[in-house]
Amino acid sequence: MLPTPAIRIDAIVASDVARRRRPPLWVRVLRQPQAAVGMALVTCLVVLGLLAPVFTPFDPLRSNNPTFLPPFSDKHYFGTTAIGRDLFAAIAHGARVSLFIGLFVALVSTVIGVVVGSIAGYLGSWVDDVLMRVTELFLIIPRFFLALLVVAMFGHSLWNIVVVLALLSWPPVARVIRADYLSLKQREFVLAARCVGSRHLRIIFREILPNALGPAIVIGSLQIAQAILTEASLAFLGLGDPDLPSWGELLVDAQRFLTRAPWLAVFPGVAITMAVVGFNLVGDGLAYAFDPRSTRRGAQ
Repeated sequence: MLPTPAIRIDAIVASDVARRRRPPLWVRVLRQPQAAVGMALVTCLVVLGLLAPVFTPFDPLRSNNPTFLPPFSDKHYFGTTAIGRDLFAAIAHGARVSLFIGLFVALVSTVIGVVVGSIAGYLGSWVDDVLMRVTELFLIIPRFFLALLVVAMFGHSLWNIVVVLALLSWPPVARVIRADYLSLKQREFVLAARCVGSRHLRIIFREILPNALGPAIVIGSLQIAQAILTEASLAFLGLGDPDLPSWGELLVDAQRFLTRAPWLAVFPGVAITMAVVGFNLVGDGLAYAFDPRSTRRGAQ
């Protein structure tokens, strides 16, 4: 009977050494070329949005410039629109709007999904049944058309858009978190926490949640791209905030002049593509980084 504890102790020590040797999260993310490309695209858009007044002196909402100037005319890097607005200024300031919407929607939906999924997975029984039926109800609702209806009825301000998108985006996170909790609540460290008298809230959010948060972060990063694309679609249909520059509204204005000034549609389309592709690639990198087998694959 004596060799067994020694073998188990050796296994625990080996596992702890392997964990300590695992590279940091950002190293594991950037180890993949596609994740590095996605991070570069996202960084470019973030810098463009934050430093928009530095990159361009023009007001994105003022139309006091000549109309239909082609790209690289004078100080207008991307040209001007049909009403004389500087296109580069509109895209740079529009990056702030799109990134804010994406990050806010991802943050709020992730928090709601984590709370719902963790409570359902940990408590189980009728609580799990009720919360999962509510989650399934939100899943079967056509998200884009409901957002379209709500924004059309209550006004298409920025906050109406982000709130409705956040309230419709949490079910995937809740389902993933619930599945992880159903597995993790049977582990030894949870049983040990119960034995020492830890409260349920501490076990849910201090013991189990750090081990189940990885997939939620991955889904949240993917929801940033989805929220940006949905906002652009709403703006394309004329339901964006008229007081803020938006990539979708730029596309709406450009569709009437595709043959005369195609650059009016090309540059906003490229910006939306960069945002969606960038965040999707970052999400793939995070999925790789949180995979416990990533260290072994990276060593091969």
